[in-house]
Amino acid sequence: MTRCAGIGEVAEFEKTLWQYNVFYAISPTMLTVQNLTYRIAGRLILENAACVVQAGQRVGVVGANGAGKSTLFKLITGELHADDGLITLSDRNTLGYVRQDVGDMERPLLDVVLAADTEREELMKAVETEEDPYKMGEMFARLDEIDAYAAPARASAILAGLGFKEEHLSQPLKTFSGGWQMRVALAGALFRSPDVLMLDEPTNHLDLEAILWLESYLASYPKTLLLISHDRELLNACVTHILHVDNKKITAYTGNYNRFERERAEKMMSQQKLHEKQAAVRAHMEAFVERFKAKASKAKQAQSRMKALEKMDVVDAVMADRSVKFMFPHPEELAPPAIVVNDTVLGYGAKPVLQGLNLRIDMDDRIALLGANGNGKSTLMKLLSGDLKPMEGEMLVASKLRIGYFAQHQTEALDVTESPYQALSRAMPGKREADVRAVLGKFGFSKPLTDNRIGTLSGGEKARLLFALISLDAPHVLLLDEPTNHLDMDAREALVQALNDYPGAVVMVSHDPSMIERVADQLWLVAGGVCVPFDGDLEAYRNHVIAQRRAERRSGKNEAKAAAKVEAAPESPEAKAERAKLEKSIAKLQGRREKLEAQMADADFYSAEPTKIAKVQAEHADIVRELGGMEEAWLALG
Repeated sequence: MTRCAGIGEVAEFEKTLWQYNVFYAISPTMLTVQNLTYRIAGRLILENAACVVQAGQRVGVVGANGAGKSTLFKLITGELHADDGLITLSDRNTLGYVRQDVGDMERPLLDVVLAADTEREELMKAVETEEDPYKMGEMFARLDEIDAYAAPARASAILAGLGFKEEHLSQPLKTFSGGWQMRVALAGALFRSPDVLMLDEPTNHLDLEAILWLESYLASYPKTLLLISHDRELLNACVTHILHVDNKKITAYTGNYNRFERERAEKMMSQQKLHEKQAAVRAHMEAFVERFKAKASKAKQAQSRMKALEKMDVVDAVMADRSVKFMFPHPEELAPPAIVVNDTVLGYGAKPVLQGLNLRIDMDDRIALLGANGNGKSTLMKLLSGDLKPMEGEMLVASKLRIGYFAQHQTEALDVTESPYQALSRAMPGKREADVRAVLGKFGFSKPLTDNRIGTLSGGEKARLLFALISLDAPHVLLLDEPTNHLDMDAREALVQALNDYPGAVVMVSHDPSMIERVADQLWLVAGGVCVPFDGDLEAYRNHVIAQRRAERRSGKNEAKAAAKVEAAPESPEAKAERAKLEKSIAKLQGRREKLEAQMADADFYSAEPTKIAKVQAEHADIVRELGGMEEAWLALG
């Protein structure tokens, strides 16, 4: 697959390609981007950008909101066409991404996902009508080659990982909400298992449980992966390389996100020192020119220095602080408790969602709500915010308590014809313009940005405006329902720092494990119609989710056996021997996996030869896949 909009300089590209191949020296080139330039309404988004992706690499594509990451993906897929440059993907390789058009809304979920593999779908239809025995033989051979008859089980496993239950698989797609339909679209992309899998913020519609499954799935993806994400934990767990889209260029790094951030910081420090040296040299040369340009005996030297000044490649200064900031106002202290919930039943209409709630929140609490989507986390947040009244029981709050409630749906209530300054002015009647702009400045709004229409703001900018609005009266409790959905990495980091500086209580629902680990000191599990403290950290919760899903699979198999009236025979000596053999092999592989993970976690690991790095990463991926198969086999033994 080749897309061209102006060929560019071939010699320069061959030099770049040679440098990349020497740097990676791992496997054949999968994707090349040469001298890529793209404009939107005359504004440059990418300019002479270039990168090379090798087969089998798992690449995180990172950068600030608006840097051009999604634009790059659309150029690769052909949805957009470049003004100049060349994108090359071998015709022999398949490209897969999440499609907005999910499929036939009347089809059951399982069939929608199976249809994502168009080759299998077409072959399955063709064999039904084919009369030529030779052609039919070739079709069956190909179906066997692509493991077509195991496809329903594989598609079911992917859907289960993304949070769908067994009974959902036969239901029509139209019966699910837009967010769940996007999960089906993601399942289709994963099921297709293309040579190059491209995912743009795949966790946006997922809860933490589904993210933990996706993280494990992508970490062992056996082909090439391009992943746009602002989720630090996902990138650290899944990717082997980073492409940083910044200042209209693409820069490649080896390693996970933490490695990239460390190398970039070192590079920026060196750049700052170089900038300072260049500034000093420039100042000295300018002073010489100014002093001697009118003196005949020194005129040639002055002229020479003027030419040198014109040619000097001045390195941009490095910003000392992050460009995005948050600063929550500090409320006065309240005597505890801030909120008490007693014997409360919560729900909609006559249908309870949560029962037996007995909760207490003090000003120094930092609480994260865990639990799969649909279990009642947002419902509980609505109770705490006062937007939902209890069906039974009571909620008591301190007399002077102020609450700031952030929820993504609130962006829909913003007047898109107003500017951020106008929106905040209405919320701060009687305040001077300087006071209003000062508040916006605490949430990263520059003077020009405060005067833009809200309709032109990015999702992250709208989120920052919401933070400014909900914190105007210095709330004692911040309720944050998915606060990071549209924030880039810098904004997420700024939010974490601001929350850790904030002296009030925080209750959050978030699918960002990094934010939960660095902000929350209590975990509450919302599941099974109740909310209870979870005794453990996120790693313990991850293990809890894995164990729960294994138990559900076992339960489902047992129910299927009972429904079919299959008597469970006593375990045979052969089955016992097979189980013991599997347990021994699993333990051995787990030990090897732990050693490899320790090796990959070492900061010096990525300084080794690229071939050695690739070999270790490939072995780790193989072990993860093999362990998954062995564990499934072990479970199948009963």
